[in-house]
Formats: sequence, C-alpha cells, structure tokens
Amino acid sequence: MELIFLLSLFGASVLGVTIIIERGISLQRDKVIPTAVMRAIEKSGLGELRAICQRYPSTLSRLLLVASDHLDWPRAQAVELVQTRARHEISKLERNLFILEILVGVAPLLGLVGTVYGLIELFGAMKGAGGSDNMDFAHGISLALRATFGGLIIAIPSLIAWSIYSRRVETFTVEMETLCDEFLRRNHQSGERNVR
Repeated sequence: MELIFLLSLFGASVLGVTIIIERGISLQRDKVIPTAVMRAIEKSGLGELRAICQRYPSTLSRLLLVASDHLDWPRAQAVELVQTRARHEISKLERNLFILEILVGVAPLLGLVGTVYGLIELFGAMKGAGGSDNMDFAHGISLALRATFGGLIIAIPSLIAWSIYSRRVETFTVEMETLCDEFLRRNHQSGERNVR
C-alpha cells in the first residue's frame, strides 16, 4: 500500500513539473504579444501590419488578422467578432492551468491519506508487538512524514506556478484587449479604402 501512495505522489509531481515547464514556455511574452506586432499597430499601414502578423504568429497576431479581415463590417459586429475570437484564444492560453489548480488541492490530500495510513500501520505494529518493536514504529513514522512531505512538495510549486501563470494570462488579456481596441479605432473607418 505504501508503494501506491508514493507512486501516486510521484505521478502527480511529474505531471505538475511537465505542465509548469510547458506553460512557462507557451506563456512567454514574445509568443503571445510580440514586440514587432505591437510596434506595427502604431507605425504601420494595414497591409504591412498583416504581413508582420503573418511573420510573427501569436495570439495577438491572430486577433489582429481577424479584426483586419472584418473592417468592412459595422463596428459593433467587428468588435463582437474579435471578442468571441479573443475568448477562444484566451482559453488556449489557460490550457492545463486547471490541472495545476487540481494538484494544489489533491497533492496535500494524497499526502494526508499516506500520513493516516502510516499512522495506522504504526499503531497496528505497536498493538501487535506490545509496543516493543522500534523498527515498525520508525517505519510508520517515516511513511507518514514522507507522504506529508511529498504532498506539500507538489502542492507548493503548483500553487506558485498557477498563481503566476493565471496572473500573466490576465495581464496579457487586458493588454491585447487594449491593442485590438486601438487597432479597430484607427482602422475601422478607413477599412474599406485600405488594401488587404
């Protein structure tokens, strides 16, 4: 039974580390809001901006391409379309963050179950041996402490990463919303005149 607890904790730790690394790579600023695209919003014409967006594929680039494809629509409909697409893009940015959130809750509980099991083993050994076998006593305490330590060592980094990544997604969302709004304000009126 001890092996089951330790394997569960090990599996949870591997899953947590994998997601932390993957989200850390995916949520780099240049992969979401490239500097070249931000500059192009302010300084480039529509055709040049589209070329830069295609050269630097990112969340912001995809949103700007959708917006630029629909400049001839009424402004309210164009904004609604970009918002719908933005929700889709944000869900991609938040991918797998829920697993970190689950690990934050489940890992300490796995550790607690292991702790309780270790204490049951400990007191069971004390009852059977009349309290004289120090090896069984030490083994039960060891299992309890390892399970608790394992659960916490998984939950703490998962909580830190989940907090950082959630905040980063929120910050990116606000920034992209501002940039898309700025793009639509500048280009919506002249959308029909610009060459795509």
